[in-house]
Amino acid sequence: MSDTRLSFKEMCAKFDVTPRTLRYYEYIELLKPEREGRSRFYGPREVARMKLILRGRRWGFQLEGIRQWLLLYDEEGNAAQMQTFIEMADRQLLDLAEQRRQIEEAMSELKQQRDELARGLE
Repeated sequence: MSDTRLSFKEMCAKFDVTPRTLRYYEYIELLKPEREGRSRFYGPREVARMKLILRGRRWGFQLEGIRQWLLLYDEEGNAAQMQTFIEMADRQLLDLAEQRRQIEEAMSELKQQRDELARGLE
């Protein structure tokens, strides 16, 4: 793999994403590879953006939110982007805490039901 640019296939392999995913990220303007004929090449900027996209997805952010957040860097600079990230992270942390509460509640109910049924079989 080249240190400065990755081909489409190399980009898929590096980030373990499908070609369909990579094309979709381009379609919704998360990524803008260089084009040479029909070939696409991804430079350091696109590699960094891909890392941020995948990290954001892992944390549960929606793609549109990630896209708008990435646009902030180009339009308003790093400080605005960082401030927006803090706000997004605060909202996401609240959402994740609520999801965790709901999962713990469901697990407790399921365990209780399971234990009751197991006692009935004894």
